[in-house]
Amino acid sequence: MRPFELTLAEAAAAVGRGELSPVELTRSVLERIGAVDQELRAYVSVVGEEALRSAARAADEIATGRHRGPLHGIPYGLKDLVDVAGMPTTASSRVRADHVAEEDSTVVTRLTGAGAVLLGKTHTHEFAYGLTTPQTRNAWDRDRVAGGSSGGSAVAVAAGAATFALGTDTGGSIRVPAALNGIVGFKPTYGLVPTHGVTSLSWSLDHVGPLTRTVRDAALVLSALTGHEAQGPTGPDTTRTHGEDLGGLRIGVPDDYYFDHVDPEVETAVRRAIARMADLGAELVGVQTPMARYVQATQWGLMVPEATAYHERTLRSVPELYAPDVRVLLEAGELVSAGDYLRAQRARALMRQAWMRVFGRVDVIAAPTVPMTAAPAGQNAVEWADGTTESVSDAYVRLSAPANITGVPSLTLPVGRDHAGLPIGMQLMARPMGDATVLRVGQAYESAHGRLGAPAVVAA
Repeated sequence: MRPFELTLAEAAAAVGRGELSPVELTRSVLERIGAVDQELRAYVSVVGEEALRSAARAADEIATGRHRGPLHGIPYGLKDLVDVAGMPTTASSRVRADHVAEEDSTVVTRLTGAGAVLLGKTHTHEFAYGLTTPQTRNAWDRDRVAGGSSGGSAVAVAAGAATFALGTDTGGSIRVPAALNGIVGFKPTYGLVPTHGVTSLSWSLDHVGPLTRTVRDAALVLSALTGHEAQGPTGPDTTRTHGEDLGGLRIGVPDDYYFDHVDPEVETAVRRAIARMADLGAELVGVQTPMARYVQATQWGLMVPEATAYHERTLRSVPELYAPDVRVLLEAGELVSAGDYLRAQRARALMRQAWMRVFGRVDVIAAPTVPMTAAPAGQNAVEWADGTTESVSDAYVRLSAPANITGVPSLTLPVGRDHAGLPIGMQLMARPMGDATVLRVGQAYESAHGRLGAPAVVAA
């Protein structure tokens, strides 16, 4: 196995044993970027020389007994919404073409402290305001969308062009591209990972989290992001392997909403995965999705005016620099009244209360991450079996938005493929600060049933 193909945990173990140098690992990943990124376009920019210097420093520190932990010497990609001092933060937009960050974001400070090696900045849908990342191609099929808005980060990890990456998630922007590219994506509890120094889309919905090849890897990154190298965010060590036993855990299976307007192949794969978790000892409990009819209105009622407020000055001074799809959404936000925004906040409060009642009965809710696999690039809408038509973006955000509105932790992991060989993702959610629980369940499933095979580009 080539170094760029290693999971984070595998690479960290090899580095720790002295079998793999951080320089060798970083060089392998940089060569991989050179081989595939012209076609995939996951990266906005790559800082290869600086990455090799950082890797050499890590190697020297480890050799002299100053090993900082599992991320030491591990190369990663960073969504281009996240500040690194002295580097541009373009948000994949002409509006930010000349913007250079003055200081590191909190998450970069923590990753640097853990010894991680920055490879470069990855593409996002402009200002994270979209679910496709149109400039980036899916790692499994170049003619399909990458998903968004953290599409660059997801494709980089899936293609071996980063050992792990960071993304942001406002309505599914970590989990959607992770699911469409066959990797793991984790949106932590709201507020658990600091967003200081991260370009905002919607302050009350924004999250920062990892995209990785395994659930185990996501747990390792989360510990560094939360500043808890030894102890996880909720007390128990989120990096500890729990094995395959899910005895005593109650897994909620929605009777509605999450399985409405879902591709049959997606439903079959996710229900099969849920049944496999029951085989590991979990008790399956049917649940209703609280206030499902209000999800879309609440998500948009919060996000649209908050995004417009953030962009108020540049929207008035340089509107022509925004892509048409993003400009339309930002201009629409100017039409949302204060009363409508407050009603959305009230709906969010009621939705949180209702979800907490559900989590009084179950430990985890399991459902599809997205209702369909990666759509062909340029496809604007999907027609369901009952004749209902839905935009591609609305379809992708529909099942991920509730976790943003309520702030609960949500993990996606691959559980199969459709007839075209495209990945299918399952979403696991728990009560706020139940991050360790979803990681435990995800690791148990992954341990018992293995990882999804790599896309063809990785084997090339």
